[in-house]
Amino acid sequence: MQPSARDKIKPISELSEIAEKIRSSGKKIAHAHGTFDLLHMGHVRHLEQARREGDVLIVTVTADEHVHKGPGRPVFTDQLRAEMLAALEYVSWVGVNHHASAEQVIHAIKPDAYIKGSDYVDAEQDVTGKIVDERNAVESHGGRLVFTSDITFSSSELINRHIDVFEPEVRDYLDQVRQTVGLQQLLDLIESIKDMRVLIIGDTILDEYQYVSPSGQPSKENIMSTRYQDIELFAGGVIAAANHVASFCKQVDIITCLGEDDPRENFIKKQCHENVKVIPVYRPNAPTTRKVRFVDNSYLRKLFEVQFIEDSPLPPDTLEILHGKIAELAPHYDVVMAADFGHGLISGSTVNLICEAAPFLAINAQTNSANRGYNLVTKYPRADYLCIDAPEARLAVGDRFTDLASIAQDVLPKRIDCGRMILTHGRHGCVAYEAGKPVTQIPAFTRRIVDTMGAGDAFFSITSPLAKVGTDIADIGLIGNIAGAIKVGIVGHRDSVSKVSVVKALTALLK
Repeated sequence: MQPSARDKIKPISELSEIAEKIRSSGKKIAHAHGTFDLLHMGHVRHLEQARREGDVLIVTVTADEHVHKGPGRPVFTDQLRAEMLAALEYVSWVGVNHHASAEQVIHAIKPDAYIKGSDYVDAEQDVTGKIVDERNAVESHGGRLVFTSDITFSSSELINRHIDVFEPEVRDYLDQVRQTVGLQQLLDLIESIKDMRVLIIGDTILDEYQYVSPSGQPSKENIMSTRYQDIELFAGGVIAAANHVASFCKQVDIITCLGEDDPRENFIKKQCHENVKVIPVYRPNAPTTRKVRFVDNSYLRKLFEVQFIEDSPLPPDTLEILHGKIAELAPHYDVVMAADFGHGLISGSTVNLICEAAPFLAINAQTNSANRGYNLVTKYPRADYLCIDAPEARLAVGDRFTDLASIAQDVLPKRIDCGRMILTHGRHGCVAYEAGKPVTQIPAFTRRIVDTMGAGDAFFSITSPLAKVGTDIADIGLIGNIAGAIKVGIVGHRDSVSKVSVVKALTALLK
């Protein structure tokens, strides 16, 4: 019986053992790695050349959870992609790489030749920056990096042209962007903020996930019984917002409040990216705000939440320290963001100080279960850029039914002096408004939602420096929607939305 292509697919640990036996027999190993989402003639020629570099060709594919080519990708699961490759007779073995980068599988296989396409010849053009690390990994085992050169195609471009990943209105919108804006203009916009210094003022929140397995209802009580399985703690609130923008901008500093009784300061600072600095004030007789969600581990559904919070106005002594830091620092940054979660840090007098001290002010005033109806964006008299979600906008103007575009264009500007704003609207995308221009509706780009927590914070923090550049607000909304689409695929704050992931997603969407 002819062996199945699936018989060639092995775990990386087994591929390591197979590779060791191949080396012991005196044969040479060639190794190619990639996403291979849509197998095409460019891949075929690439792998044909790869096989010529060794007696055996091992191909590894990036696992689904590490494919960062934008919403709707990968089109095919890692197992299907592996099987397609294994069906090629000159591919000897195939594995799925569940690590975030290729270095681990290179160290496991130790190839004599590691094969990459011509796109990677110029390391400076590699947005991931990984080709240098991959070269070092190959050469550390005596191998060499080889670039193939033949006809090339773009899987992303073929997918965009021939596979219906998105609904017709999204495809039409992307076609319009390709024709009127173009990929390079958006990439240049992202690059334009790389030297900015950003200050974020806002509440630190420790987001704790307690993973449980529901057991059912006890016979004598009207409650849900669960069994504890695991726990995960994230640095959220303003910390998560700062980490999202950190790879886009040169420097990100945070003015925030920690609880004197249980600050968790070491943990929080360890969770910050290298270019993020925390400048804290301390609230006496209180812990750092912590929100504990009990999460059904099977489906990642949040069951209920417990808050450990002190959200009354800051004591006078603490408030004086906070104001001193804001007055001293805020005037010296390109962008000041108020990431206002409504947990007591930013009160009336602090609002006025921020508005006076910030050269460019971006505001997000969040409504949540702890402050519903009490933390409206209209408490700020002015902003240079405003980003809130649709329910927050409706609460701010006391209007449940008016069209969201009309709220952005006609109602909110009368309540707050702000000429540029974006109202996010979940699966409906966002509404972008700039004074004197028509309101633009930008569609959402994902249907795969893992966890919505923090998606609005990612949108706000990444788009705020872009708003400072003064580009078209619709372009900013597009990039923000991509950031939000990436974030809803991340559990909690396990990872941040990075510049690399946004650039790769933009490139894949607009090819």
